[in-house]
Amino acid sequence: MAGNTVEYTIGGVKIHFPCKAYPSQLAMMNSIVRGLNHGQHCLLESPTGSGKSLALLCSALAWQQAQYSMSDWNNSACKRSTLSSRLSEKLQASLTTEREQGDDDDFKTDGKRMRAPLVTEIFVVKLFFILFPQSPVSCSLCPCASLRDGQKAGEKAKDKDKEVNGKKTIPKIFFGTRTHKQITQLARELKRTLYSTVPMTILSSRDHTCVHPEVMPHANRNERCKELLEAKNGRSCRFYHNVHKMREQSSLQWVHGLHQAWDIEELVCLGSKLRSCAYYAARELMQEACIVFCPYNYLLDPLIRNSMEINLKGQIVVLDEAHNIEDCARESASFTLNQTQLLQSREEIEGLVTYNIRRSNHEPLLAFCCSLLNWIEESSSALQERDYESACKVWTGKEVLGIFHGLGITAGTFSALQKHLEVVLEKEERISLVNGREDAVQIPTISSSTQSVLTSLFMVLEFLFRQNCRFADDYRVALQQSYIWTTQQDALDVHGFFARPSRRRQSTRTKKLVHTLSFWCLNPAVAFSDLSDSVRSIVLTSGTLSPMGSFSSELGIKFSIQLEASHVISKSQVWVGTVGMGPQGRRLCATFQHTETFAFQDEVGALLLKVCQTVSRGVLCFLPSYKMLDKLRDRWMNTGLWEKLEERKTVIAEPRGGAKSDFDELLQTYYEAIGQSGPRDGALLIAVCRGKVSEGLDFTDDNARAVVTIGIPFPNIKDLQVELKMKYNDQHSKSRGLLPGGRWYEIQAYRALNQALGRCIRHRNDWGALILVDDRFRANPNKYITGLSKWVRQLVKHHDNFTSAIQSLVSFSQIQQGAVQTHIEELGQMAPSSVSGSDTPTLLSPVDSLVLPQSSEVQTFPYSVDTVIPSYFLNQSLTTQLKVMSFMTISYLPLGLRTQPPFELSWLF
Repeated sequence: MAGNTVEYTIGGVKIHFPCKAYPSQLAMMNSIVRGLNHGQHCLLESPTGSGKSLALLCSALAWQQAQYSMSDWNNSACKRSTLSSRLSEKLQASLTTEREQGDDDDFKTDGKRMRAPLVTEIFVVKLFFILFPQSPVSCSLCPCASLRDGQKAGEKAKDKDKEVNGKKTIPKIFFGTRTHKQITQLARELKRTLYSTVPMTILSSRDHTCVHPEVMPHANRNERCKELLEAKNGRSCRFYHNVHKMREQSSLQWVHGLHQAWDIEELVCLGSKLRSCAYYAARELMQEACIVFCPYNYLLDPLIRNSMEINLKGQIVVLDEAHNIEDCARESASFTLNQTQLLQSREEIEGLVTYNIRRSNHEPLLAFCCSLLNWIEESSSALQERDYESACKVWTGKEVLGIFHGLGITAGTFSALQKHLEVVLEKEERISLVNGREDAVQIPTISSSTQSVLTSLFMVLEFLFRQNCRFADDYRVALQQSYIWTTQQDALDVHGFFARPSRRRQSTRTKKLVHTLSFWCLNPAVAFSDLSDSVRSIVLTSGTLSPMGSFSSELGIKFSIQLEASHVISKSQVWVGTVGMGPQGRRLCATFQHTETFAFQDEVGALLLKVCQTVSRGVLCFLPSYKMLDKLRDRWMNTGLWEKLEERKTVIAEPRGGAKSDFDELLQTYYEAIGQSGPRDGALLIAVCRGKVSEGLDFTDDNARAVVTIGIPFPNIKDLQVELKMKYNDQHSKSRGLLPGGRWYEIQAYRALNQALGRCIRHRNDWGALILVDDRFRANPNKYITGLSKWVRQLVKHHDNFTSAIQSLVSFSQIQQGAVQTHIEELGQMAPSSVSGSDTPTLLSPVDSLVLPQSSEVQTFPYSVDTVIPSYFLNQSLTTQLKVMSFMTISYLPLGLRTQPPFELSWLF
């Protein structure tokens, strides 16, 4: 946690920043506070490495704490006549509560008893919350906690935007980002601030949080977890029953030591230690959290949002790394299934009907599946050829609703189907005879795979039928036919022997016909409407939002506040150049026709080798597709160029798909190669735009001294979904203000390109080169340069030939390496105590210079005290805590009762 802070007052909100803010950070904080004050939506672009996350966190949390300070509810809850009467009443009430709870221990449903807190512990904790009532941290040890515990069950069922007394709660901040790795980075940034102890939680999947030893090695953790929760084999999850140990914000901070911003791994470690479920604890912690971190599909996807019980009404939604938000919104309102999945669902429901299990509810669902399968079977004969061994047919949403009406699926019958599905998903037990004795037996329910198929289908249909079929025209339904290769081993004969001898035994590959039904939402505003209609403010931010014009029209909301911030680095720290000629003088234009030629592939290889010879340490090379990566690698291996690259640097290629652990191991190999000294100078990582490497990974300093992009990563023009989206935009460009299909298509390429370029410069003192390889940038800058991020656009230079480009790059690299060496020598001559490890100055603790004010009233510090005390106060022994609190109490007493002046606290810690 930061010590000394710089205080900025923006829009009437005091923001404590851990260091002097950059101009781009001040501009961002100003935009966020304005948006939150007026309930407006913000669209903010700030380059990677400019401190965007820190500005987001500090401004949003400062605004939220200002709302707590102005809340009459917080002030009135702690009014008492005198300090002594407050202590006496609270202590007596807590002891009475403990006695009452102790009498009823035998009737606790959990059957587990908690250790009663010591009187001294109660005294210290309560005194802290009396002195500092503005803290948003709940006090579970106070008597008021027992009242809240009794109300919790009822409050969950009520509108979460209202409190029991009818007053509005302070909005929570839901902070969504693309990956869990980025959430880890955000938690690290939050620890630097004075807001590091605000109640928080991180929503995550079981894959990241489950600690049960039987579930962790399971391939499908969700399925295994549900089996344990339902106790299907007579065994339940003991970790789930211990979730009460870590579901309270106060116990997490004051008892278990997570009193500063924590990462999901820290919660998992605590869950393992306490034998408590981190997955469900994180969900319970959401009730009292001021800020909730999660992947942003948790906020956009209606199925995930409902399953996680996320209520966004009146809340603040911040979506970081939001350059992909349009795609994510479209995907969250879409669904694709194949004929086999639907057949399996039909067969399972048919079995339940046969055994007379909830027959009245399963029969309508069975009829629904049969109708859909019959329609797929009939339509498959009318498909039109598209590509080699593939065919398709596409309907508009309105056409499909007409077809469904003929199948008996209307708005009225669909509402009934939804109720039937709700019933069959409910868990129910009935009394039956088991081994001659009565016992409760759980009624079978449909499997998780069938649940997924039906709930996803019903989600899409709900959008189609919503508000008198308002969104029907935003959907396209495609039935596609293709073939997949399957491998089959030799079958056994009737006697159990193989037909062929073992030495000749082999697997056979056969083609299998596959029908796929896709419900594609082409308008991201469909899914986004759930957010825009209910939340207080939406803040979209990324380092690569440019071009920004499409967001408002595509998402269907007005962004009243927009910002394109400049970078914090100087122009001398980055080399940005376009290269349209290779070392042999051949023109480089990475269109499909050119990339297929050996001449282009050889020229690109020679260019990349020259860059690796010029730039030391780490080099990233981004290609438009995996297909091009495979072709270049094959060609370079045949010509010997790959071997030459490996002589200079360790060469690693991004894999297509694969397990996360394999990808992490590959990255670790890359980082280790850069740190090693030897015949090879660093490493070359060849990756793909829109791949894992280009999204959210941090290649700071030597990890990326140059980023080379080959071509412009346009989406596959032959992809059916891309083709339909372009036609949809052309159709509605005038009526809805959407970008024309061609312009939308170009913007997708620029966003992917900007994201790849942003991997290089990661902080103020970083430096690197951005090399854009394609002659189209030079030949038509008005078309191709305008799509780049503002900070790249301002620095780009065009080079007519490769020789001038490489000479300029050599000069830049030598100057930067010389500057780094000079800086290292200067630091070596300085005293060790005066050297800081980062660009942020070394800061002192606010407690070092803190003097309590002389006043007869209980006051708060000029700092946000709830964030100052824990890191210094909680780590002390109980005796020291009581000693400190007693001195603090004396300094707050009326002047007539005080025997000593106020104390400086620095010597106490």
